Amino acid sequence: MINRNPSEYGKVAVLMGGKSAEREISLQSGQAVFDALKRKNIDAHIIDAKDDVIGQLQKNNFDRVFIMLHGRYGEDGVMQGALELLELPYTGSGVLASALGMDKLRTKEVWIANNIPTPRFCVVNKNTDLDLVVEELGLPVIVKPLSEGSSIGMSKVENENELPDAIAAAMQFDANVLAEKWIVGSEYTVTILNGQALPAICLETPNTFYDYEAKYISNDTQYHCPCGLSKNKETELQKLALRAFNLLGAKGWGRIDIMVDKDGGPHLIEINTLPGMTSHSLVPMAAKAAGIEFDDLVLKILDSSLS
Repeated sequence: MINRNPSEYGKVAVLMGGKSAEREISLQSGQAVFDALKRKNIDAHIIDAKDDVIGQLQKNNFDRVFIMLHGRYGEDGVMQGALELLELPYTGSGVLASALGMDKLRTKEVWIANNIPTPRFCVVNKNTDLDLVVEELGLPVIVKPLSEGSSIGMSKVENENELPDAIAAAMQFDANVLAEKWIVGSEYTVTILNGQALPAICLETPNTFYDYEAKYISNDTQYHCPCGLSKNKETELQKLALRAFNLLGAKGWGRIDIMVDKDGGPHLIEINTLPGMTSHSLVPMAAKAAGIEFDDLVLKILDSSLS
């Protein structure tokens, strides 16, 4: 529990919406955060980052910013850089970690250089020799844009003939995309909050993978917390996630997604430096398992902007 006087935070802008493909989810997350701040008597104000966001921030004399933008122009270091120029404190990771985290290729390269396990991959586009991709990775693979979140543009490919369409779908969002080896096993996520790893969550979906529909729409997705791993195995996963988070220079809060194969080997998939805060979101679930209610979670995240 944070006992800070609400006035210490000053006037807080909640940045939400924006221009990315994840706009609608950002609006939901931002509204949930705004409502929590108001319940905590914080002088919070909604700013839709779709138009003239810099002008809105400058003319309203805000003291700090709670960033609740997902995807491009909010999660990729662009907004963080603008706030640095405006000398406005903000929640979450800085410019470098945000940019690295949004770029799945650069994230993997940093992790690989530091012996963090992550699935094998190829960078592909419409001119790639697909026979070489299959030779390198085998099948199935998952094809994904380099710089999108919420599983947007992702496809599982089980037959080489499906690769061109999957690549074309991902290239609607990026000129180059990743083809990544499909890991057979269980999916977990570990939330990082102010330097601590929260309880892991195991995800189960009847869908082909944990896609946009499974994340935000379906009521059939199952979230297991406790995650079903032994205490030692969960601790190992938490330590690995925290190390991966820190290697990218991330701070404040975020989430690491991990596949654990049938032999118990972990494979880190990606980092989310600005995770969702909707009714289906994972960070609030992990926080609740750690004894942190939603409104207090929001305050803990905001509190990091004071340091």
